Amino acid sequence: MPLPNDVRFITFDCYGTLIDWETGAYDAFQKEADRDGFTIDRTKLTELFLGIQREVEAGSYELYAEVLRRTAVRSARELGWELEPSRSGFLPSSVPFWPAFRETNAQVEKLAKKYEIGILSNVDDKLLGATRRHFRFDLDLVVTAQQVRSYKPDQAHFKECARRTGGKKGWVHVASGYEADIAPALQEKVPVIWINRHGESIPEGGKAPTEEVKNLREAVKLLGG
Repeated sequence: MPLPNDVRFITFDCYGTLIDWETGAYDAFQKEADRDGFTIDRTKLTELFLGIQREVEAGSYELYAEVLRRTAVRSARELGWELEPSRSGFLPSSVPFWPAFRETNAQVEKLAKKYEIGILSNVDDKLLGATRRHFRFDLDLVVTAQQVRSYKPDQAHFKECARRTGGKKGWVHVASGYEADIAPALQEKVPVIWINRHGESIPEGGKAPTEEVKNLREAVKLLGG
C-alpha cells in the first residue's frame, strides 16, 4: 500500500507526533512531586504512563482529563510516590503547557499550503483546544476521542474521518505511536507514515507501515513539503 500519488488530505496524531507529551508530562509530574521532595525517574514514568493509560482507556469511555487523573495516581503509586487522588488534577491542568516539537509548526505549515490538514487524537475537545494555541496553522478537520467516544487503537477515529471527508482516496495518516495509530490505520487500509522517534521495532505480528522515518521533517519531505 504505497503513498498515493494524488495526496489530498493528511491527518496527524497530536501527542507524540506534533506535541512533546513525554517532556510535558514529566515536567508536570516532577513539579508536583517536588512538593513532597520526591524525584521522578523519567524513563520509568514514560513506560508506566503508556501502559497504565492504555489500560484505563480500554475500559468504559470517560473524558481524557479523567483518564489522565487516574493515570497520574496509578503511575505515582508504581513509582513509590503516594499521591493523593485529590491532587491528580495537576496532570490534565498541565496539558495546555505541553510543548510542540521544535519542528512542528514550520513543517506542518509547508503541508498546509498544499493539502488539507487534520488531527485524530485520543483527547477531549477542551484539552485539544488548549493545545491548538501552540500551532500556527489551521486545521480542516479534528476528530477527538470525545467525539467518537472511544480511544485508539479502536478504529472509530479513522472511520469518522473517512465519513467526514467522503472516503479514503488521497488520505495519508502520520503518527508516532505504532499500537495506537499505525496498526489501526493499516487495518483501515489508510497509508501511514510512522515517525519512529525512538527507533522502536515493529511488534511481533505487526505489519510494516507504508513508510518509516525518524522525525516529522523526514515525513514532510516524503509528502513533497
